[in-house]
Amino acid sequence: MNKFLFKHIDNTSLVVFRVIFGLLCFLESVGAIFTGWVKRTLMAPQATFNFIGLDWLQPLPGYGMYVYYLVMGGLALLVMLGYKYRFAIIGFTVLWSGTYFMQKASYNNHYYLLILLSAIMAIQPANTYLSLDAKKNPSIKKTAMPQWCKWIFILQMFIVYTYASIAKIYPDWLDTTVIGLLMEGKKHYFVVGEWLQSKPLHYILAYGGILFDGLIIPLLLFKPTRKIAFILSIFFHLFNSFIFQVGIFPYLSLAFILFFYEPKIIHKLFLKSKPYYNLDEVKVPSYSKPFLVILTCYFLVQIALPLRHHFIKDNVLWTEEGHRLSWRMMLRSKYGIAKYKVVNKKTQQVTRVKLSNYLTAKQSRLASSKPDVIWQFAQRLKKEYSKKGQDVAVFVDCKVQVNGRDYKQLTNPKVDLAEVKWQTFKHANWILPSKQD
Repeated sequence: MNKFLFKHIDNTSLVVFRVIFGLLCFLESVGAIFTGWVKRTLMAPQATFNFIGLDWLQPLPGYGMYVYYLVMGGLALLVMLGYKYRFAIIGFTVLWSGTYFMQKASYNNHYYLLILLSAIMAIQPANTYLSLDAKKNPSIKKTAMPQWCKWIFILQMFIVYTYASIAKIYPDWLDTTVIGLLMEGKKHYFVVGEWLQSKPLHYILAYGGILFDGLIIPLLLFKPTRKIAFILSIFFHLFNSFIFQVGIFPYLSLAFILFFYEPKIIHKLFLKSKPYYNLDEVKVPSYSKPFLVILTCYFLVQIALPLRHHFIKDNVLWTEEGHRLSWRMMLRSKYGIAKYKVVNKKTQQVTRVKLSNYLTAKQSRLASSKPDVIWQFAQRLKKEYSKKGQDVAVFVDCKVQVNGRDYKQLTNPKVDLAEVKWQTFKHANWILPSKQD
């Protein structure tokens, strides 16, 4: 294992990837400001729905989040330039993780992936060439890297794509119900809108998505199929970028292809003037054993997290328990209607809650369909009324529609959610069964 992981190869692919990665992270950071995402998601709400247990993690007041994202963009530029690299990439990882965990209104698997990739980049020797660090300190300049540097990315993406493929193998995806609903929302697109409603296209997209996600990594690893896999990747990711507007992820995914080609090809294409390393040395560092233990534990967690919903009662598409951090991407269409009732325990006075008084339109949709957000909002209402000196119970009558089916009762309207404790790895009994009459 040591001979495989610590065998040295040319590092051009990692160096070029660092530049692309830094540029894309910069564009993601400043783009969030100029597109209005920061204002809509982090500044406009009275409060955000953070990940449960991180209640202290809230957006900065005033224009603080603009500064926050500008700092992130600046750190990403330093990563691209390779200046103060370790400080910059660790700083970016911490700040990006913060903005991810402080809100769920714009939850995206790709945001989670960027946390993992940033953390991986933090342990990479990515600034040893074509960097301001190497220019200032020639002693760190290197033309080689251990093989683990590329295989850690390949294995991470294999996990992501494989789980994404497996998750799609369920009836509503296979009969194109989900794709049809997703494409219906694109009907207004200029020129292609009507074409996207084609049933044959829906089957191509549904089964093509399963096959692409499941096979793309093996096809890229196998030299005879690498070129066709590369062409398919370009088409697949650019289609997703245009139709679904998923930020930098399609371009980041294309950048990973750098690690699948022979180092000599990448060197010739991108950094011909750089000395090419071809000594094939094996240099096992003194910390190899603890490093391998940490690496193994990391990937075991990555493999285990997407499986946890199988150990929680009922269907994850209904309960959402075990949905996040599991590479379950664009798998269902879900809408809900929720009525919140606050009851003063002392006077029995009933107050009907108007969601728009507390939440943005996007947050209201979450508080009407996502059980964890429903629970969090009930907790927030209890605190709001407690500040007024009232001890209240909060009851929620929520009905949900999944993949265009009839609305069904999601929550037990007789349970006081203000008194319920949240259990991360257990089923919440106040969520009613998905197969009820």
